[in-house]
Amino acid sequence: MAETLSPCSPRGQCQPSMDANTSSSNMDANASSSVVGGSAWRGREPFSIFTVLILTLLVLLTVATFLWNLLVLATILRVKAFHRVPHNLVASTAVSDVLVAALVMPLSLVKELSAGRRWRLGRELCLVWVCFDVLCCTASIWNVTAIALDRYWFITRQLQYTLLARRRISNVMIALTWLLSAAISLAPLLGWGETYSPEQERCQVSQDPSYTIVSTGGAFYLPLCVVLFVYWKIYKASKFHMGGRRRNAVVPLPEVKEASQEPQMVFTARRAAITFQTDGETWREQKEKKAALMVGILIGVFVLCWIPFFITALISPLCSCNIPPVWKSIFLWLGYSNSFFNPLIYTAFNKNYNNAFKNLFVKQR
Repeated sequence: MAETLSPCSPRGQCQPSMDANTSSSNMDANASSSVVGGSAWRGREPFSIFTVLILTLLVLLTVATFLWNLLVLATILRVKAFHRVPHNLVASTAVSDVLVAALVMPLSLVKELSAGRRWRLGRELCLVWVCFDVLCCTASIWNVTAIALDRYWFITRQLQYTLLARRRISNVMIALTWLLSAAISLAPLLGWGETYSPEQERCQVSQDPSYTIVSTGGAFYLPLCVVLFVYWKIYKASKFHMGGRRRNAVVPLPEVKEASQEPQMVFTARRAAITFQTDGETWREQKEKKAALMVGILIGVFVLCWIPFFITALISPLCSCNIPPVWKSIFLWLGYSNSFFNPLIYTAFNKNYNNAFKNLFVKQR
């Protein structure tokens, strides 16, 4: 026992050497960990000017989408003249686009900022984000389709599409829009595919092939077929009306100086009636042209914004294609930008909105 306590014993001599080795190994481990941590930090730290500009653009897009659609909603609620068709369809579109900007785009931006676009906010928040993403984007797409249908019936069925019928049909379209969107968005929560992977820290729409076909078909491809058919019919109807009016146009005859006074008065009255009728037809023709142009721009922007995302969303799970994440992000945010363009388009073609915006700001001052 004395031998074990003696500093000159072999065991006593070995103990300091073990402590020295331990301390040196700890120093090496700390140094290596600091090097690894430093390299990892250096891998995350640098942001290029291009990346900063892109992130700034996405933040501005999110804020502008929220504020612009909120302004449209506030205007519709405050102005009594907007409490009717088709402004209820515009209000439904603005609600879906406001929700996209408030609940979907910020969390998507957080995901873009994380390393490797991983989801680190937990399973519950992932389910909520994916559910609102599918719900609001699908509702926005179907609301655009409802606006196009309303314009189509207004142009082609002016006698049958009365104000009462228009109100009922628009309310039915709004209800069906949100019910269909809810059904598509809630299906993964009931077990149709998986949206969250804790091992890979991945949060995305269910990649089950059957759900992919049903969801993309119901959220995009079916409304795409509807709006393309509607615009084709609107274009045909506008050309038919304009061609018919040109064929039926009445050219007034020149006045004859030698005619008697009484026939001259009758001819003048008849020509005045013809002129008034022609002016009325010209005004209606311009209104139909404006409606057709608005629907065309609305549909064109909708297709350009969403078709790249839904093509990749349909192809990727079915063929197991490895699409680069950067392109997925570009296509996704291009689709989100449709919520920014929607209020710009349908307010730019309605002067009443511009006047209401001005009155709203003037009254607040």
